[in-house]
Amino acid sequence: MITASGTPHTRPAETVYRVLLIEDDEGDALLVEELLHDTGLRFELTTCSSLAEARTQLASALIDCILLDLHLPDVSGTNAVTAVRGLAPHTAVIVLTGLSESQAGPEAMAAGAQDYLVKGKVEADLLRRTLRYAVYRSQTERASAEAQAARLRAEENARLERGLLPQPILNTSTVTVTSRYLPGGELTLLGGDFLDVVECDDGLLRAVVGDVSGHGPDAAALGVCLRIAWRSLVLGGHRGPDLLHLMERILIAERGSHTLFATCALLTLDEKARTATLHLAGHHEPLLTTPEGTREVAAELGIALGIAPEVRSWAATVIPLPESGALTLYTDGLTEGHNGTADGRLGVEGLLSLIDQLPPTDPAAHVDRLIKETHALNAGRHSDDLAVLRLDWGAG
Repeated sequence: MITASGTPHTRPAETVYRVLLIEDDEGDALLVEELLHDTGLRFELTTCSSLAEARTQLASALIDCILLDLHLPDVSGTNAVTAVRGLAPHTAVIVLTGLSESQAGPEAMAAGAQDYLVKGKVEADLLRRTLRYAVYRSQTERASAEAQAARLRAEENARLERGLLPQPILNTSTVTVTSRYLPGGELTLLGGDFLDVVECDDGLLRAVVGDVSGHGPDAAALGVCLRIAWRSLVLGGHRGPDLLHLMERILIAERGSHTLFATCALLTLDEKARTATLHLAGHHEPLLTTPEGTREVAAELGIALGIAPEVRSWAATVIPLPESGALTLYTDGLTEGHNGTADGRLGVEGLLSLIDQLPPTDPAAHVDRLIKETHALNAGRHSDDLAVLRLDWGAG
């Protein structure tokens, strides 16, 4: 492997082209280097004599353009183009062909090269124009592909969000429902967190917040499945441990070969009796907000769904409620981020301290401000999805 650079007297702000020449003929490699100097472009040239050598270079360095000979010791013809494109799919490729290879250039472009040059007929002006255009075209194609991927990701997120964040079914309830869901990072696919709220025929409000282990489409699809299953089962009259057992059976059937599990919190809110009944399956306790402040509810903890199906330990905890207040159920994406220090995590205590510092406001603004503040403290160091469900009653 040989490296060289060209630094003509040009403005410092000009583009420096990082060029990888894959050529096993030392004479041809020297001619290409001389031509690059004659182009007047600023460049950094690395020369490899085989695809194997180039593979190592492409894995460790950023390259703007590859000048590729079609006759290498370990690969030849369009197979060389296909191999290089596989190693560097977003890098411009210019093929170097021989005088007698009239069809080699077009065939190489059909295989994915941006352009081709015929050895012995290349002048500095032609090389300069070809290299600049090939890099520009490659960058444009990459930007277009990234934009298309972002559009597809947004569409997929929208479909998943409709499944993970459904419209609550409320009839006569006066409870105010506020829900938020954010993926763990910018432009990422939604994960397996899910939530739902339903008012049943008995007039009681039932809610669920869950978190499927892992990230990506498998976790998201399973989260949607569990959310829909919960709504169907709860409307069908299933309650408490029986409901959790059926959700666990569905989880096991739908996860296939993946070792996914899920935590969830089931909540039944009875405004008339001023009680909330809670079942926790590996999930942490919710927060209770009263006129005196906000605290974590003490509740019985049960095992997460899908870990030990033979164990059905989901005890009920009945929580007395004030005339007015709020219950907030959430996934651990809200508390596992950093607390503004190098190593410390926010945790529940940090979250409660943060809530105490927030100014009084309406539920939606409160949840939005809380998420904003936790994200500011975390500063992007921890990436996890988060779902928040807040239920307010008795206000006004």
